[in-house]
Amino acid sequence: MATNVQRITLSPSRDIPFNKLLLSQSNVRRIKAGVSIEELAEDIARRGLLQGLSVRPVVDDTGVETGMFEIPAGGRRYRAPEVLVKQKRLAKTAPVPCVVREGGIAEEDSLAENVQRAPLHPLDQFRAFLALREKGQSEEEIAAAFFVSVGVVKQRLKLASVSPVLLEVYAEDGMTLDQLMAFTVSGDHARQEQVFERLKTSYDKQPYAIRRMLTEGSVRACDKRVQFIGLEAFVEAGGTILRDLFQGDDGGWLQDVALVDQLVAEKLKAEADAVAAEGWKWVEMAPDFAYGHTYGLRQLRGESVPFTVEEEASRDALQAEYDRLSETYAEADELPDEVDARLGEIETVIEAFEARPITFDPQEVARAGAFVSIAHDGAVRIERGYVRPEDELPVEPEVAAQDAGLHLVAAAAMRTGEAVMADAPTPEPEEDDGLSAISERLMAELTSHRTLGLRQALGERPDVAFLAALHALTLKSFYRYGSDSCLELDLKSVAFIAQAPGLNDSASAAAIHARHEGWAKVLPKDSADLWEALQDWDSDTRSGLFAHVVSLSVNAVHEAWNRRPRALSHADQLAHAVDLDMAAAGWKATVDNFLGRVTKARILLAVSEAKGPRAAEHIAHLKKGDMAREAEALLADTGWLPEPLRGAEPAAGEETAARDCTTAMGEDECLEDTEGTTDIPPAVAAE
Repeated sequence: MATNVQRITLSPSRDIPFNKLLLSQSNVRRIKAGVSIEELAEDIARRGLLQGLSVRPVVDDTGVETGMFEIPAGGRRYRAPEVLVKQKRLAKTAPVPCVVREGGIAEEDSLAENVQRAPLHPLDQFRAFLALREKGQSEEEIAAAFFVSVGVVKQRLKLASVSPVLLEVYAEDGMTLDQLMAFTVSGDHARQEQVFERLKTSYDKQPYAIRRMLTEGSVRACDKRVQFIGLEAFVEAGGTILRDLFQGDDGGWLQDVALVDQLVAEKLKAEADAVAAEGWKWVEMAPDFAYGHTYGLRQLRGESVPFTVEEEASRDALQAEYDRLSETYAEADELPDEVDARLGEIETVIEAFEARPITFDPQEVARAGAFVSIAHDGAVRIERGYVRPEDELPVEPEVAAQDAGLHLVAAAAMRTGEAVMADAPTPEPEEDDGLSAISERLMAELTSHRTLGLRQALGERPDVAFLAALHALTLKSFYRYGSDSCLELDLKSVAFIAQAPGLNDSASAAAIHARHEGWAKVLPKDSADLWEALQDWDSDTRSGLFAHVVSLSVNAVHEAWNRRPRALSHADQLAHAVDLDMAAAGWKATVDNFLGRVTKARILLAVSEAKGPRAAEHIAHLKKGDMAREAEALLADTGWLPEPLRGAEPAAGEETAARDCTTAMGEDECLEDTEGTTDIPPAVAAE
């Protein structure tokens, strides 16, 4: 027996004049969300009403229709034309397409319309924007039509350009929108799909991990080499740049590393040629030089180019204006923008005036050279005026012989502990020789007494002793021979055999270099004038210079062939005394400087210490290379330091020294004699 199917009758539709419509209190939507009424009004003015209203007849108390219709669903679509009517852009009697509902509950109509509405999938929006773009609409036109920014349109178009394979995965909820955004860093579909396959076997599927995989082998735009050549030059040479439209990328990633190196070499060569044209005997160039590359070379002390009359007048006028503005607004809580900007301009110009070019003696230039490299901020770094030992002028024979004799005497005295002159008596002068020179033997005896007298007196005058020590150490640090002092003090500044990555560009290296150059500018050019200059300085200035020259002698480097546990223990005490914080000094664990050069166990220990055991477990399954890269991202900005760089409490006693030795070199090595330095050939030491 056949079943009768009840046929459905849909509500009729009709055009109703706008002034016959009114809002219903049955509308369940109370919270404003989505596109604003004004934006919807502009969209209706542009393309008309795309969706009709759901209305119900308004009846009076007797149930008779009044000719008005209320709107339980579609209130925003009523308010938007209402805006156009108020603006007289739409007639009050303009027909509005409506579906007339009868029966049922008005609130149910409103709820059903809002709840059963299916939102547009983001991928459909991406593809729709792409279709509009392909049909000739510009990004600006699309943005204006949908009331979004041009940046949003660019992002949507970028998402739509991801590999179709990945878009289908996203459409099936196989990845998040953030992950899809990360894939837009590279426009290479094959590369995107390759990284997606790698991602399937990786525990960490975070967007930053995807970006890192896609940019492996690229050069960051913030790299100093890129800042040196400029992004424009790279692009003009045919290079491509990967950009991330969804988060800060510091300018993106440069794809062609070989092209970057080529452009760097060409620009460095041009800079070096310009420096060589100044007459230097040699010029060396490289993107980086090892820290301490100037050790053993004498640096020329040039003269600043004096101001011209016009320059001096301009500088004085600017300084007067600066002083006047500073005095005028001294009591102001906040400077006006134009005054603040003007003070900044004056400071910049005055600094440029003070940075005077340096001139050198042409004869010195002919046997000296310069280093051309790239500074940490991408600027060219030119270090002029270094003389190699083989290019030094020959020392006068008498001076050389005298210095050699003094060295022999000193060496012999150190070996025997006795006066060397005692074994080489010289004859006393005869009575009839007249007023002849004092014999060498007697001169040595007399000056021995004077030496003891000086020692005793200096020991009673700490202020003069400090000045004498400062004088001797400054001679060693800033002057060629450093033999103008009677104090047998020496200052050694070791070169680093093992060059850590980025050592020369570190914040500490830059600060030390700037401080050294600053002192060199205020010290007298001739070493003979140093004593009087130091006497004229105040105690704070002397203390600052003393701290600098003493700091140059610090050697806390652990070397397997140079066993000195007590010195390393003292380095811990010194670090504690100065509150050394290597994290605050700018050191961060990276693949290059630590994580890629230790075992997986140490990588996991580092992550566990900084982020907790759970974070370490998340990367424990990775291969070492991937683990090191993941750990670098996890440790960033945590301040984590490996044990040799951590602060140490002040240590005392043999037990502490032995413990430090075991930590640094291993228990077996500490069982051997650690008193003093192992004397081995330099070649073996370097190896």
